[in-house]
Amino acid sequence: MPLCDTADENNLSYLKVPISKIRPKAYCTTMRNYWITLTLHCVPRLRGNDRVWGLDRDMRAVIQRVKKSSVSVNNEIINEIGPGLLVLLGVAKGDDTGNSEYLADKITNLRIFEDENSKMNRSLLETGGEMLVVSQFTLLGDCRKGRRPSFVDAAEPKAANELYEQFVKKVEERGITVKTGQFRAMMDVSLINDGPVTLIVESI
Repeated sequence: MPLCDTADENNLSYLKVPISKIRPKAYCTTMRNYWITLTLHCVPRLRGNDRVWGLDRDMRAVIQRVKKSSVSVNNEIINEIGPGLLVLLGVAKGDDTGNSEYLADKITNLRIFEDENSKMNRSLLETGGEMLVVSQFTLLGDCRKGRRPSFVDAAEPKAANELYEQFVKKVEERGITVKTGQFRAMMDVSLINDGPVTLIVESI
């Protein structure tokens, strides 16, 4: 299946995909039988065997199960947690409160903590652990071309901060103790990864 044709002077990429793969946020320009041409503001990619990445951008998080973690600014610890999750959160252009709600629910309910049988069968809600959330726009970096990552898919700072704070609020509403980094600051993040267990989670 062809993925990408040519890009015009406005740096728009064109992708042909089956109609069944189209997601609600796609912007449709023309339709031909069982194919439709979509205009995207980023270079399209496939995710998995058949999902199209790029039709809408995803808020994403790298979550790490930790024994403890801390975040420092100017060599001073500003927040720290004990057993729980360190969440690096990246907000993309086009994300909204629905993305924050989805990730908050997904991450707090992920069964990645061990039960009495040493199986990953308990969630953060069940263990009573804490969460340290650190904003990280570099998760939206595209490294496929050249040697310098492109961050064009990352949300603007104001919008990113609003959704970052919304994510924190939604997690707190579930009864989790949440600590945060400092938005847009140069931070040092320390952790002891328990396992190690590291997962990448994206909103839908």
